[in-house]
Amino acid sequence: MTEPQKQWTVRHFSQANPAGPGCDSVPALLRRPADSIEALGPVEIQDVVILSETTPDGPWRSGTVYFHLPEDG
Repeated sequence: MTEPQKQWTVRHFSQANPAGPGCDSVPALLRRPADSIEALGPVEIQDVVILSETTPDGPWRSGTVYFHLPEDG
């Protein structure tokens, strides 16, 4: 039996809608990381976190994707 891995690499990237009108669009925000994940190729997604920050233009949405590449083991 192999020993459980004690540490590993988790990569991540964050994206947000452009500031200003439309910065609160959840569909627009979800398209951004979806396109980026597809561009990465075969990755294992660990987690996706969506955040909302209050601005004068309303809620400003952003998201962070945590993932593993095949070579990360």
